[in-house]
Amino acid sequence: MPSTVVEIRRSYPQAEEVAIIDAVHDALVAAFGVPAADKRVRLLVHEPHRFACPESLARPELATIVTVDAVTGRPIETKRHFYREVVERLAVCGIPADHVTILLREGGPDNWGVRGGQAMCDVDPRFAGKY
Repeated sequence: MPSTVVEIRRSYPQAEEVAIIDAVHDALVAAFGVPAADKRVRLLVHEPHRFACPESLARPELATIVTVDAVTGRPIETKRHFYREVVERLAVCGIPADHVTILLREGGPDNWGVRGGQAMCDVDPRFAGKY
């Protein structure tokens, strides 16, 4: 159940914004095994002057940052798979791979409040005592 934010520098038509959300969610499903029904992706549209990016980008208006907060424990190969999935799926949306930055932030299950404010490690036996 990672929590994900996709930040972009321009607005798109609604269908394209949904496609961007779906592309990132589908990458989570493919690489991390997130259940397809567990979609927790938010899209933030910034005014270009509020989203600095490298001047070297060919199309700076397409700069995209994907930030994922997830429970610690995935091996580096799984993370690499996720990074590839994100850039390949966003490319279908017209966003060049070199315009995408991905930040994966991990924390232990004691840092996640779920099911009415309980620590994840207290309610999900898969995480109890692992971290």
